[in-house]
Amino acid sequence: MASLTETYVLKNGVEIPKVGFGTWQIPSGYATYQAVTAALAAGYRHIDTALVYGNEGSVGQAIRNSGIPRDQIFVTTKLPAETKTYQGTLDDFRNSLQNLDLDYVDLYLVHAPWPWAEAGRRYDQENRQVWQAMESIYQSGRARAIGVSNFAVPDLENILADATVKPMVDQIQYYLGFTEPKITRFAQDHDLLVEAYSPLATGGILNNPDVQAFADKYGVSVPQLALRFVLQNGVLPLPKAVNPAHIQANTQLDFEISVADMQALNAFPDAAGYFMHNPTQG
Repeated sequence: MASLTETYVLKNGVEIPKVGFGTWQIPSGYATYQAVTAALAAGYRHIDTALVYGNEGSVGQAIRNSGIPRDQIFVTTKLPAETKTYQGTLDDFRNSLQNLDLDYVDLYLVHAPWPWAEAGRRYDQENRQVWQAMESIYQSGRARAIGVSNFAVPDLENILADATVKPMVDQIQYYLGFTEPKITRFAQDHDLLVEAYSPLATGGILNNPDVQAFADKYGVSVPQLALRFVLQNGVLPLPKAVNPAHIQANTQLDFEISVADMQALNAFPDAAGYFMHNPTQG
């Protein structure tokens, strides 16, 4: 449980719990409500959603009904990748707050530097407009921190060049054997916290026998080993689960992988080679 209550500190001083609960691909309604409720009951205090997930309303309801003070739950949502205008950014943020039925979010992210159907296309000028709106949202106090997702090094450089408020987070695809070293190094060198979405490759690493061997060595499950690996690299994992037993198991991360084993794991080939990768990152 200690990993759930420990925090990283963003560059503006905001504390963010070291493990988040992801809600991507969980349907709105009962499924999301129950998953988030179970996660909060298991000790999670960091919930990640997005406007495009369609489940912000259920996330917000679970948070409000939890009985946990709002200031003890860190809430992240995201601007749709397709929104690339100043006003559109403000409008979509307002929609997210209304869906969540919250007065503020703790972290607001630009979901991608390009619309999903145009992955890799340059949207530099548009992203600068979007970032100006993100700064306005941040300065209003309705988002305690702002950042980006799926941004590669050129995308980050484009924002950093003109930003008055620099991004504090880059949420990227990151898991054992696919740690995006160029983006991770650049982000960390510029004081951006790296968050790992799909830290289990959406289940893709669960049947990897080499990872299983390391898990067996520590007497833990493959998901527990994979999440601990992310944490020991100074990255914030966002595991997703709907089964209460899996949600609970993913909180048991209070063990230490040795330096030698971390070196071996960091040298791993892709642990889920068939998994769909973001083609612009690596």
